[in-house]
Amino acid sequence: MEKENATLLTEFFALTGLTYQPEWQILLFLLFLMLYLITIVGNPGLIALICNDPHLHIPMYLFLGSLAFVDTWLSPTVAPKMLVNFFAKSKMISLFDCKIQFFSLAICVTMECFLLTTMVYDRYVAICKPLHYPVIMTTRLCIWLLILSFLGGLFHAIFPNAFLFRLPFCNSIIVHHFYCDIIPLFKISCTDPSINFLMIFIFSGSIQLFTIFIVLVSYTLVLFTILKKKSVEGIRKAFSTCGAHLLCVSLYYGPLLFMYIRPGSTQADDQDMMDSLFYTVIIPLLNPIIYSLRNKKVIDSLTKMLKRNANRCSFFIKTAHNCTG
Repeated sequence: MEKENATLLTEFFALTGLTYQPEWQILLFLLFLMLYLITIVGNPGLIALICNDPHLHIPMYLFLGSLAFVDTWLSPTVAPKMLVNFFAKSKMISLFDCKIQFFSLAICVTMECFLLTTMVYDRYVAICKPLHYPVIMTTRLCIWLLILSFLGGLFHAIFPNAFLFRLPFCNSIIVHHFYCDIIPLFKISCTDPSINFLMIFIFSGSIQLFTIFIVLVSYTLVLFTILKKKSVEGIRKAFSTCGAHLLCVSLYYGPLLFMYIRPGSTQADDQDMMDSLFYTVIIPLLNPIIYSLRNKKVIDSLTKMLKRNANRCSFFIKTAHNCTG
């Protein structure tokens, strides 16, 4: 019996999720279901819009489409299991599923860091070196930046997984989280996870600090360039373009910095879940909204597409009416 229990503790975990207050269960389920549905419609919709409009086939929208793809991948990694666990009697997740979930999450989160940084660099070149923009931001460079973002996410996902799932888990099978995050899993390990916390601090910290450094330097140079402009329209356009991106960067990096590179990682489980909720559920929802509402080209393209579809629907309705008449 002890052997069977030991096997259970190393092959299955129970996610507590966000259901510790039963009176909020139905309301939270409906809220997160709505957010999830908007996310999985909004991000693929943005990708389709960019693909179908030749005017959006430029580096800025290539990176924006790639960011929407990552958000489309990230949200289903976490949200469906979280929604099911609101009402599921058994909240168990297998070790294999736990590995897949965390691996996918780590790839997406890291890729998003690199993509946001790449988008900052694109805006830096467009504003600070507009005449050299077509020469610098070539299709070849953009593709390489996307490939490197994916490889960076892949390598960063491999190392934490290798460190995490070599640990024995025997203290408990209960993971105080709504998905298999690395810090709650460390807390139920039989052995001292200090070296693992150190490795997370090194890997995650180095990536985040490196990308944040590039963001700060790029935006500092962009700010100086904007202030030198004499055209009010040019200043307004630059601030409008960069403002949306800077808002997304700030919202995304805040919870990540707070969770993964704070000293000791001793924060309460509930606060950890709130931080995780922000960058796994809220940010994938906000990205297409922020970039769409603050971008005139995207709005114009969406308006044209809706008008075309409305005209097609009107044509088919009239044709059907004439045929039946």
